[in-house]
Amino acid sequence: MKGYDLDLLRYLQVLVEEESVSLAARRLKVSEPAMSRHLAKLRIAFADPILVQSGRSMSASVFAKGILASVQDLVRTADGLRETRALANLAHLKPSFTIRANDLIVAVLAVPLLLALRKECPQCEVIWAPELDAAASDPLRDGGIDLYIGATELMKPEIRRQTILRDRMRGLIRKNHPILAAPITPESMVQHDYISVSRRGRAQGPIDWVLRNQYGLTRSIVMVVPNYHCMIENMKTTDFVLPLPGLVIDHISSKALGLTAFDFPFSLPNIEAFQAWHPRRDTDPVHRWLRETLFKVAHQTFGSSAP
Repeated sequence: MKGYDLDLLRYLQVLVEEESVSLAARRLKVSEPAMSRHLAKLRIAFADPILVQSGRSMSASVFAKGILASVQDLVRTADGLRETRALANLAHLKPSFTIRANDLIVAVLAVPLLLALRKECPQCEVIWAPELDAAASDPLRDGGIDLYIGATELMKPEIRRQTILRDRMRGLIRKNHPILAAPITPESMVQHDYISVSRRGRAQGPIDWVLRNQYGLTRSIVMVVPNYHCMIENMKTTDFVLPLPGLVIDHISSKALGLTAFDFPFSLPNIEAFQAWHPRRDTDPVHRWLRETLFKVAHQTFGSSAP
Protein backbone atom coordinates (compact mmCIF):
# COMPACT_ATOMS: atom_id res chain seq x y z
CA MET A 1 0.00 0.00 0.00
CA LYS A 2 1.35 3.40 -0.97
CA GLY A 3 0.70 6.76 0.61
CA TYR A 4 2.59 6.65 3.90
CA ASP A 5 6.16 6.60 5.20
CA LEU A 6 7.90 6.28 8.55
CA ASP A 7 7.17 9.87 9.56
CA LEU A 8 3.47 9.38 8.90
CA LEU A 9 3.55 6.19 10.98
CA ARG A 10 5.06 8.22 13.81
CA TYR A 11 2.13 10.64 13.58
CA LEU A 12 -0.22 7.65 13.58
CA GLN A 13 1.39 6.29 16.75
CA VAL A 14 1.10 9.57 18.65
CA LEU A 15 -2.44 10.32 17.48
CA VAL A 16 -3.66 6.91 18.67
CA GLU A 17 -1.74 7.11 21.95
CA GLU A 18 -3.01 10.61 22.75
CA GLU A 19 -6.48 10.24 21.16
CA SER A 20 -6.34 13.99 20.58
CA VAL A 21 -5.15 16.11 17.67
CA SER A 22 -4.11 18.98 19.96
CA LEU A 23 -2.15 16.78 22.40
CA ALA A 24 -0.49 14.92 19.53
CA ALA A 25 0.47 18.24 17.93
CA ARG A 26 1.93 19.50 21.19
CA ARG A 27 3.89 16.29 21.74
CA LEU A 28 5.46 16.33 18.26
CA LYS A 29 5.91 20.12 18.23
CA VAL A 30 3.78 20.83 15.17
CA SER A 31 0.73 23.05 14.74
CA GLU A 32 -2.77 21.64 15.12
CA PRO A 33 -3.62 22.36 11.45
CA ALA A 34 -0.49 20.43 10.42
CA MET A 35 -1.47 17.50 12.64
CA SER A 36 -4.99 17.58 11.18
CA ARG A 37 -3.48 17.31 7.70
CA HIS A 38 -1.45 14.28 8.78
CA LEU A 39 -4.61 12.71 10.20
CA ALA A 40 -6.36 13.29 6.89
CA LYS A 41 -3.49 11.56 5.04
CA LEU A 42 -3.67 8.62 7.43
CA ARG A 43 -7.41 8.27 6.91
CA ILE A 44 -6.86 8.06 3.16
CA ALA A 45 -3.87 5.69 3.41
CA PHE A 46 -5.63 3.24 5.72
CA ALA A 47 -9.24 3.82 4.63
CA ASP A 48 -10.15 4.27 8.29
CA PRO A 49 -11.13 7.31 10.41
CA ILE A 50 -8.27 6.55 12.92
CA LEU A 51 -9.88 8.95 15.45
CA VAL A 52 -13.63 9.24 15.89
CA GLN A 53 -15.67 11.78 17.82
CA SER A 54 -16.82 10.52 21.24
CA GLY A 55 -18.82 13.23 22.97
CA ARG A 56 -16.52 16.21 23.51
CA SER A 57 -13.37 14.15 23.00
CA MET A 58 -12.04 11.70 20.43
CA SER A 59 -11.32 7.98 20.62
CA ALA A 60 -9.13 5.75 18.50
CA SER A 61 -11.01 3.50 16.08
CA VAL A 62 -11.04 -0.26 16.60
CA PHE A 63 -8.70 -0.64 13.63
CA ALA A 64 -6.26 2.00 14.94
CA LYS A 65 -6.14 0.39 18.38
CA GLY A 66 -5.56 -2.97 16.77
CA ILE A 67 -2.47 -1.89 14.82
CA LEU A 68 -0.99 0.39 17.53
CA ALA A 69 1.38 -2.24 18.97
CA SER A 70 2.75 -3.06 15.50
CA VAL A 71 3.23 0.62 14.68
CA GLN A 72 4.99 1.21 18.00
CA ASP A 73 7.36 -1.68 17.27
CA LEU A 74 8.15 -0.33 13.80
CA VAL A 75 8.86 3.19 15.05
CA ARG A 76 10.88 1.87 17.99
CA THR A 77 12.99 -0.29 15.68
CA ALA A 78 13.65 2.63 13.36
CA ASP A 79 14.56 4.88 16.29
CA GLY A 80 16.87 2.16 17.54
CA LEU A 81 19.04 2.61 14.46
CA ARG A 82 19.55 6.28 15.34
CA GLU A 83 19.92 5.43 19.01
CA THR A 84 22.78 3.01 18.33
CA ARG A 85 24.81 5.77 16.71
CA ALA A 86 23.98 8.39 19.35
CA LEU A 87 24.85 6.13 22.28
CA ALA A 88 28.10 5.11 20.60
CA ASN A 89 29.16 8.76 20.91
CA LEU A 90 28.37 9.12 24.64
CA ALA A 91 32.04 9.30 25.56
CA HIS A 92 32.37 12.46 23.46
CA LEU A 93 29.11 14.18 24.43
CA LYS A 94 28.73 16.89 27.08
CA PRO A 95 25.04 16.70 28.05
CA SER A 96 23.65 18.62 30.99
CA PHE A 97 20.60 17.10 32.70
CA THR A 98 18.31 19.06 35.02
CA ILE A 99 16.36 16.91 37.45
CA ARG A 100 13.81 18.17 39.99
CA ALA A 101 13.51 16.19 43.23
CA ASN A 102 13.15 16.71 46.96
CA ASP A 103 16.09 16.56 49.35
CA LEU A 104 15.34 12.94 50.33
CA ILE A 105 15.86 11.73 46.77
CA VAL A 106 18.87 13.98 46.16
CA ALA A 107 20.60 12.79 49.32
CA VAL A 108 20.25 9.13 48.35
CA LEU A 109 20.46 9.11 44.54
CA ALA A 110 22.58 12.10 43.48
CA VAL A 111 26.07 10.62 43.85
CA PRO A 112 25.28 7.04 42.69
CA LEU A 113 23.46 8.40 39.62
CA LEU A 114 26.27 10.77 38.66
CA LEU A 115 28.90 8.04 39.01
CA ALA A 116 26.83 5.65 36.88
CA LEU A 117 26.26 8.27 34.17
CA ARG A 118 29.91 9.31 34.03
CA LYS A 119 31.07 5.73 33.48
CA GLU A 120 29.69 5.97 29.94
CA CYS A 121 29.60 9.74 29.51
CA PRO A 122 32.54 11.25 31.46
CA GLN A 123 31.68 14.84 30.54
CA CYS A 124 28.02 14.83 31.53
CA GLU A 125 26.65 17.19 34.18
CA VAL A 126 23.63 16.81 36.49
CA ILE A 127 21.84 19.83 37.94
CA TRP A 128 19.41 19.09 40.79
CA ALA A 129 16.60 21.64 40.92
CA PRO A 130 14.63 22.01 44.18
CA GLU A 131 11.10 20.65 44.37
CA LEU A 132 8.54 23.47 44.37
CA ASP A 133 4.86 23.70 45.27
CA ALA A 134 3.93 24.22 41.62
CA ALA A 135 3.28 21.14 39.48
CA ALA A 136 6.27 19.79 37.56
CA SER A 137 4.22 19.34 34.37
CA ASP A 138 4.89 22.84 33.01
CA PRO A 139 8.71 22.77 33.27
CA LEU A 140 8.65 19.26 31.80
CA ARG A 141 6.56 20.60 28.93
CA ASP A 142 8.69 23.69 28.26
CA GLY A 143 12.03 21.94 28.77
CA GLY A 144 12.96 23.69 32.01
CA ILE A 145 13.69 20.28 33.54
CA ASP A 146 14.51 16.94 31.92
CA LEU A 147 13.13 14.68 34.64
CA TYR A 148 11.02 14.94 37.76
CA ILE A 149 11.46 12.46 40.61
CA GLY A 150 8.85 12.45 43.34
CA ALA A 151 5.41 11.31 44.38
CA THR A 152 3.14 14.24 43.53
CA GLU A 153 -0.26 13.65 41.97
CA LEU A 154 -0.22 17.11 40.35
CA MET A 155 0.72 15.79 36.91
CA LYS A 156 -0.94 16.40 33.57
CA PRO A 157 -2.29 13.21 31.94
CA GLU A 158 0.17 13.19 29.04
CA ILE A 159 3.24 13.09 31.30
CA ARG A 160 5.02 9.72 31.23
CA ARG A 161 5.97 8.13 34.55
CA GLN A 162 7.82 5.07 35.83
CA THR A 163 7.81 3.93 39.45
CA ILE A 164 11.32 3.66 40.93
CA LEU A 165 10.57 3.21 44.63
CA ARG A 166 7.92 1.85 46.98
CA ASP A 167 8.59 2.79 50.60
CA ARG A 168 6.93 3.15 54.00
CA MET A 169 7.26 5.52 56.93
CA ARG A 170 9.12 4.54 60.11
CA GLY A 171 9.88 6.37 63.34
CA LEU A 172 13.39 7.70 64.11
CA ILE A 173 14.27 8.13 67.81
CA ARG A 174 17.28 8.21 70.11
CA LYS A 175 18.63 4.99 71.56
CA ASN A 176 16.99 4.07 74.86
CA HIS A 177 13.98 6.24 74.04
CA PRO A 178 11.19 5.59 76.58
CA ILE A 179 8.83 4.40 73.82
CA LEU A 180 11.02 1.26 73.60
CA ALA A 181 10.39 0.26 77.23
CA ALA A 182 7.31 -1.74 76.18
CA PRO A 183 5.79 -3.07 72.95
CA ILE A 184 4.85 -0.11 70.74
CA THR A 185 1.11 0.35 70.34
CA PRO A 186 -1.06 3.18 68.98
CA GLU A 187 -1.77 4.12 72.61
CA SER A 188 1.91 4.31 73.55
CA MET A 189 2.71 6.24 70.36
CA VAL A 190 0.50 9.20 71.30
CA GLN A 191 2.23 9.59 74.68
CA HIS A 192 5.20 11.23 72.95
CA ASP A 193 5.77 14.42 70.97
CA TYR A 194 6.46 14.39 67.24
CA ILE A 195 8.33 16.45 64.67
CA SER A 196 6.71 16.58 61.25
CA VAL A 197 8.64 17.12 58.01
CA SER A 198 6.71 19.09 55.40
CA ARG A 199 7.95 21.43 52.71
CA ARG A 200 4.48 23.01 52.71
CA GLY A 201 4.24 23.37 56.48
CA ARG A 202 1.59 20.68 56.87
CA ALA A 203 1.69 19.04 60.30
CA GLN A 204 -0.67 16.12 59.79
CA GLY A 205 -0.74 13.26 57.33
CA PRO A 206 -1.50 9.53 56.95
CA ILE A 207 -0.24 8.67 60.46
CA ASP A 208 -2.80 11.05 61.97
CA TRP A 209 -5.60 9.76 59.75
CA VAL A 210 -5.00 6.17 60.85
CA LEU A 211 -4.71 7.10 64.53
CA ARG A 212 -7.90 9.15 64.42
CA ASN A 213 -10.06 6.97 62.17
CA GLN A 214 -9.04 3.53 63.40
CA TYR A 215 -8.18 4.17 67.06
CA GLY A 216 -9.78 7.50 68.00
CA LEU A 217 -6.36 8.87 69.00
CA THR A 218 -4.49 12.12 68.34
CA ARG A 219 -0.74 12.57 68.46
CA SER A 220 1.05 15.74 69.60
CA ILE A 221 3.02 17.47 66.84
CA VAL A 222 5.22 20.12 68.45
CA MET A 223 7.22 21.27 65.44
CA VAL A 224 7.11 21.24 61.63
CA VAL A 225 10.36 21.53 59.64
CA PRO A 226 10.86 21.89 55.86
CA ASN A 227 13.36 19.04 55.46
CA TYR A 228 14.76 16.15 57.43
CA HIS A 229 18.44 17.19 57.35
CA CYS A 230 18.03 19.89 59.95
CA MET A 231 16.68 17.50 62.59
CA ILE A 232 18.44 14.15 62.36
CA GLU A 233 21.58 14.96 64.35
CA ASN A 234 19.52 16.69 67.04
CA MET A 235 17.32 13.67 67.70
CA LYS A 236 19.86 12.04 70.05
CA THR A 237 19.32 14.81 72.61
CA THR A 238 15.50 14.71 72.68
CA ASP A 239 12.59 12.36 73.29
CA PHE A 240 10.84 13.54 70.15
CA VAL A 241 9.80 11.09 67.40
CA LEU A 242 10.69 11.92 63.78
CA PRO A 243 8.72 9.93 61.16
CA LEU A 244 10.79 9.41 58.00
CA PRO A 245 10.69 7.26 54.87
CA GLY A 246 12.62 4.03 55.21
CA LEU A 247 15.02 5.05 52.43
CA VAL A 248 16.30 7.88 54.61
CA ILE A 249 16.66 5.78 57.75
CA ASP A 250 18.45 3.06 55.79
CA HIS A 251 21.02 5.54 54.45
CA ILE A 252 22.06 7.38 57.59
CA SER A 253 24.59 6.23 60.16
CA SER A 254 22.04 5.58 62.91
CA LYS A 255 24.49 3.78 65.23
CA ALA A 256 27.13 6.50 65.01
CA LEU A 257 24.47 9.16 65.63
CA GLY A 258 23.06 7.37 68.65
CA LEU A 259 19.73 6.75 66.95
CA THR A 260 17.45 3.83 66.20
CA ALA A 261 14.18 3.28 64.34
CA PHE A 262 10.90 1.47 64.89
CA ASP A 263 8.01 0.31 62.73
CA PHE A 264 4.58 1.79 63.31
CA PRO A 265 2.12 -0.75 64.76
CA PHE A 266 -0.38 -0.37 61.89
CA SER A 267 -0.43 -0.28 58.12
CA LEU A 268 0.21 2.98 56.30
CA PRO A 269 -0.17 3.78 52.59
CA ASN A 270 2.97 3.02 50.61
CA ILE A 271 5.05 5.92 49.37
CA GLU A 272 5.51 5.53 45.61
CA ALA A 273 8.17 7.66 43.96
CA PHE A 274 8.45 7.80 40.17
CA GLN A 275 10.49 9.44 37.47
CA ALA A 276 8.43 11.53 35.06
CA TRP A 277 9.17 13.05 31.66
CA HIS A 278 7.38 14.66 28.75
CA PRO A 279 6.37 12.29 25.92
CA ARG A 280 8.35 14.25 23.36
CA ARG A 281 11.43 12.79 25.06
CA ASP A 282 10.28 9.18 24.52
CA THR A 283 12.47 8.58 21.48
CA ASP A 284 15.39 10.84 22.42
CA PRO A 285 18.20 8.25 22.76
CA VAL A 286 20.27 10.20 25.28
CA HIS A 287 17.24 10.99 27.42
CA ARG A 288 16.20 7.34 27.29
CA TRP A 289 19.72 6.39 28.41
CA LEU A 290 19.35 8.81 31.34
CA ARG A 291 16.02 7.25 32.37
CA GLU A 292 17.28 3.70 32.06
CA THR A 293 20.42 4.51 34.05
CA LEU A 294 18.37 6.15 36.80
CA PHE A 295 16.05 3.15 36.95
CA LYS A 296 19.02 0.76 37.32
CA VAL A 297 20.62 2.94 39.99
CA ALA A 298 17.32 3.07 41.89
CA HIS A 299 17.14 -0.72 41.84
CA GLN A 300 20.70 -1.03 43.10
CA THR A 301 20.21 1.64 45.77
CA PHE A 302 16.76 0.78 47.07
CA GLY A 303 17.01 -3.00 46.76
CA SER A 304 13.77 -4.69 47.79
CA SER A 305 11.97 -1.33 47.90
CA ALA A 306 12.37 -0.90 44.15
CA PRO A 307 9.46 -2.17 41.96
